[in-house]
Amino acid sequence: MLQIQKSRFTRQTLSLEEGYCLKVVCGELPECIPDTAEVPAAMCIPATTAIPIGAHLSVPIRLENGEVYGTLCCFSYMSDRSLGEREMQMMRAFAEVLAGRIDEAAAAEKLKQRESSRLRLAMVAGTPRMVFQPIHVLSDRSVAGVECLARFDLEPKRGPDKWFEAARQVGMGEELELRAILNALPALGRLEPPAFVGLNTSPELILSGRLSPALEGLDLSRVVLEITEHATVADYGALAQALGPMRGKGLRLAVDDAGAGFASMRHILNLQPNIIKLDMSLTRDIDTDGARRALAKGLISFAHEIGSSITAEGVETEGEFEMLRRLGVDRGQGYCLSRPMPIEEVLRAAVA
Repeated sequence: MLQIQKSRFTRQTLSLEEGYCLKVVCGELPECIPDTAEVPAAMCIPATTAIPIGAHLSVPIRLENGEVYGTLCCFSYMSDRSLGEREMQMMRAFAEVLAGRIDEAAAAEKLKQRESSRLRLAMVAGTPRMVFQPIHVLSDRSVAGVECLARFDLEPKRGPDKWFEAARQVGMGEELELRAILNALPALGRLEPPAFVGLNTSPELILSGRLSPALEGLDLSRVVLEITEHATVADYGALAQALGPMRGKGLRLAVDDAGAGFASMRHILNLQPNIIKLDMSLTRDIDTDGARRALAKGLISFAHEIGSSITAEGVETEGEFEMLRRLGVDRGQGYCLSRPMPIEEVLRAAVA
């Protein structure tokens, strides 16, 4: 129950049992009391003389379902015979706004609980389904590893990024990320060494301490953690410290979507990644667009200068592939090379 009783001069709170609110809701007191001295029931309340309360206004905060959530109240130390219907209309308007906000918050919480329940049930059933996009060495098109990508066979139909965002909004972002990683890791044992798996992760999951145990016992030299340019990093020092023990065991770090914005450059400078992944916005039409080619060439040169390798994303045409190879890009992925597929198809393609 919400009870707000405020003096014109100081902040004061009255208990529900001893105050006016419950009595107003129960009809034992009128909503508008210009002079408490004229209302015997008001004078029986100890706070009336203790504070003192000379005039009092109170209206119920009534929710959409008819439930009384509480009351909106105000009082004056002195009586005020000017109080009347005008003031009560204003109080009722404020109470209606408050009730609307409370109803909205309740509806949002109900939606959050429904979404959480649905996601938990889906994860128990095996969601998300993982597919694997081969990452090719551009010099000979051999497969160096795979990027593990989540797919959701749920309603409503929406992209993986929307599902992960929905999970974050209901406080399950890290849990869903970790579930995707756990669903992807069995592929590592099926790939021939030294092929690696690329796992998309957020700084929050790394900092939570939940990722390292999930990777315990694996050959971390065959694991690449990918941090997107869109991930916000509040404390690079803490993130680097959390990654340190895993990187010490051979784990490699990739900064995803490089060139899509300024954040990727901050990630690169602060985290010193082993791999820099060119965003598809740079890769697209690089064989015919001089500006894209010049920017990509600068990033490629910079990456090699600091000891990082370059992987180009979104390679969709032979022209793009050939230009990226000529520019010195180390690896690439995209529909021109391989589409995302189940791990069984990756293995069959490797044998073929």
